[in-house]
Amino acid sequence: MDAAERVFARDGYDAASIRIIAAEAEVQGALVNHHGGSKEELFWRVVARRADILAEARITALEARKAQSALSLPAVLECFFGPFFEQIDVGGPQWVAYARIVAFVSADSRWKDLAAICFDPTANRFVEEIAALYPATARAAVASGFVYSVAGMLALITSQWRMEALGDTTPIAANHLDELIAFCTAGIEAATHRALANETDA
Repeated sequence: MDAAERVFARDGYDAASIRIIAAEAEVQGALVNHHGGSKEELFWRVVARRADILAEARITALEARKAQSALSLPAVLECFFGPFFEQIDVGGPQWVAYARIVAFVSADSRWKDLAAICFDPTANRFVEEIAALYPATARAAVASGFVYSVAGMLALITSQWRMEALGDTTPIAANHLDELIAFCTAGIEAATHRALANETDA
């Protein structure tokens, strides 16, 4: 599974093959087929196995924060982003590879059923929490801001080399978590204000 994750992250779904995955894992192709099924089935398994870990960690963080105090937008975003960075701290490159795969899933509508199963229940829970902070704003504006924020998180995790090339001397993703939260908070608040202004003008 780790080998499949690395290959899908490196080559993308279309360029990956059972043969390449088997070579990466140093096993026979038949063994990959036996345990993982077809390439599509294997891709689903690769996505699903970490999605459950992330979902549980995120909901646990959210419930713990709600039990401590009233939620704020930065707190909600920290509960969503933080567990991914914690897993990267423990699991290293494999979790970075997973982030790249999640980015592929998010960008390609052919995986909408996969996203609906693995990611949407948790995403909707967080959108609902954010929407509750802005009750006068249409949910669509909150949802769009949340999607932008998730894209920012994935870019931060997977594009550290690019940040370094453009002058960041400390391109470790976890070092930028607070910046990411501040950036996404400002973006979502701007989107909600814009939506309210548009509704008022209408």
